[in-house]
Amino acid sequence: MKIRMIGLTLAFCFLGTAACLAADSQMGTWKLNESKSKITPGTLKNTQVVYSSMLGQVKIKTDGIDGKGKPSQTGWSGKFDGKDYPVTGDPNADARSYTKVNERTLSITNKKNGKVTGTGRIVISADGKSRTVTLTGSTPKGKKFKNVVVYDKQ
Repeated sequence: MKIRMIGLTLAFCFLGTAACLAADSQMGTWKLNESKSKITPGTLKNTQVVYSSMLGQVKIKTDGIDGKGKPSQTGWSGKFDGKDYPVTGDPNADARSYTKVNERTLSITNKKNGKVTGTGRIVISADGKSRTVTLTGSTPKGKKFKNVVVYDKQ
């Protein structure tokens, strides 16, 4: 009887873990696929994005190149609940919010000093191997942009 209970407990734990991982299709490391992307010159280009989750909080770290060609890093921690959370390292935003639209889609809003500077969507492909970020907005100098950036799962 004990062996049966231990087996059932392990099976439920395994299924629960699998369900949680499947629900968080955004999680993991994503590398820029530059040949499939259209990035407005002079805007931030993230070459790698890492999503991780711990205790209900999501952490997003990016490495890339800023609008002047220098290395950059951004960081964000919060929840996908539509509320603003601080972002670091982005000259175009000091706050960012994410809203979960469905299992494969997030909407994003960037703000600087309370003013919206960019909005967009992040969509994971049906096979989970790529993600497309579509972001429109204005740079700190007021230049309008629309970036469509494709990343491959690592």
